[in-house]
Amino acid sequence: MWICLVSLAVLSARQAEGQALNVAMAQKNGQSTVQSEVAWFQSSARSAPSYGDGGDAGYGLVWRQFEMLQASYNAFKSTLTPQQGAAGANDLAQLDAGLGILEEAFTNYQQAVINGQSSITALHDMCQALYQGSGVWLQDFNSVCWRLQVGWR
Repeated sequence: MWICLVSLAVLSARQAEGQALNVAMAQKNGQSTVQSEVAWFQSSARSAPSYGDGGDAGYGLVWRQFEMLQASYNAFKSTLTPQQGAAGANDLAQLDAGLGILEEAFTNYQQAVINGQSSITALHDMCQALYQGSGVWLQDFNSVCWRLQVGWR
């Protein structure tokens, strides 16, 4: 009987360790995906003004990349443990707000065009702000990941 209890305890400990490894791997993968999406987003922001089509295609490209960034960040958040979510609630709220601020640049572009600014100039301004802002957001994201020990075992 004691052998069965010891075996059950060892099996339980190994399952818990395996689950922790799976969570850590999912978090590291999620973190890497967000970092890659920021790089793609910044690349689209750099290249969009050169499309020369009056801004429409460039705007659409940057918007789609922004949606991909938001989706990857939301998927990343779903990998956090309840303890990490609670400990990082304020930091995560700030990251959410940071994405909201980046999203405002798209509205500002549309308003600038409505107000008579050329779409090419408005796109250039938007892309410059998004490139710089996403760099700051990424630094914050990386800091939060470190504080929350994302991907640590």
